[in-house]
Amino acid sequence: MEEKQSKLSKKDLNKAIWRWQFFSHANYNYERLQASSFALSMIPIVKKLYPNDKEKQVEAIQRHLGFFNTEPNFGAVIHGITVAMEEEKSDGAPISEEAINSIKVGLMGPLAGLGDTLTQGTIIPLLLAIGINFGEKGNLFGPLFFMLACSAALIMITRTTFFLGYKSGKNAVNTLLTDERFDKVINGASILGVMVIGALIAQYVQFNLALVLNIGSTVIDLQKDILDKIIPNLLAFGLTLLLYKSLQKGRNAIVLMVLIIVLSIIGAYVGLV
Repeated sequence: MEEKQSKLSKKDLNKAIWRWQFFSHANYNYERLQASSFALSMIPIVKKLYPNDKEKQVEAIQRHLGFFNTEPNFGAVIHGITVAMEEEKSDGAPISEEAINSIKVGLMGPLAGLGDTLTQGTIIPLLLAIGINFGEKGNLFGPLFFMLACSAALIMITRTTFFLGYKSGKNAVNTLLTDERFDKVINGASILGVMVIGALIAQYVQFNLALVLNIGSTVIDLQKDILDKIIPNLLAFGLTLLLYKSLQKGRNAIVLMVLIIVLSIIGAYVGLV
């Protein structure tokens, strides 16, 4: 894209970013998912690009009401690219409506995978683990830390990726997705995320048997003296795997949670746990 004076000020771009940041899931629906939120974020841009042409404003907003769904933070790079393309189009560049929609649809899947891996699979679990560590000790800093750190991280990611897309145009994501270093980042983040979840399971999933064996004058605690000697927290690990396999087979998560509560009550009543 040629270097020239932009029609859009930083204030205009910030309006689009903040609308997407706060309302990306405000009207989430099964027909178009995030489409209406995307269109909402484009309104300040479209008004600035076509200040005296209502017809073109309506036409531009309507083309952003098509199906759209991606991870909202790393996916903000799509917004940046779209804004750049809309700006070029308003200057008379031969950019068709189909080209803009194709870029959005083509990138939303790959960026959803990248974003989900890094945010939901790594960043949020890490920050949550730190917050829980403080919170379980009764320290108010725990939830405050998670709320503030998570918000700051996601805002920073959204702003960075948006401006990356806007400044570099559609070539930004092509470069991003073909760079081998990002494959390594994603793989490393996936491994780190699994390690964090495993550590959380070991620390917070509890499954304790109350059974003891009396052999002569010796009292043996079935869990502490036998099972935990084989693998610490073996029962909790087994329960986690059982639930994981059940979810893989399509079992309802709510039903499984209710079943655990009922079995725990029964086990406590008869003295098993």
